[in-house]
Amino acid sequence: MNSYNNPLVPLPIVAEEMQFTLVELCRACRAPEAHVIAWVYEGVLDPVGAAPQEWRFTGPSLRRAKLALWLSRDLEINPPGIAMVLDLLDDLVALQARLERSGAA
Repeated sequence: MNSYNNPLVPLPIVAEEMQFTLVELCRACRAPEAHVIAWVYEGVLDPVGAAPQEWRFTGPSLRRAKLALWLSRDLEINPPGIAMVLDLLDDLVALQARLERSGAA
């Protein structure tokens, strides 16, 4: 597997202030709109706005959506499973940061 297809390889930084519409996010991460909508309803992505036509996603949502697509496509994980995996990864990152701050790492 090359690094372009592996979402665990660091990607170029996208400014947090950057905003994407639903259509723009789908194009940027190459995910079907139905997938992104399901990820929003499962809590994988947290856009601003009340309805899909009004949703705005921040820069970090792009990396998260690419990871969600990889989990869905390559590992065949369903949206609730993707939400659980990403929550666990977030917890792992937070714990690693705490260890580094405490000097234990």
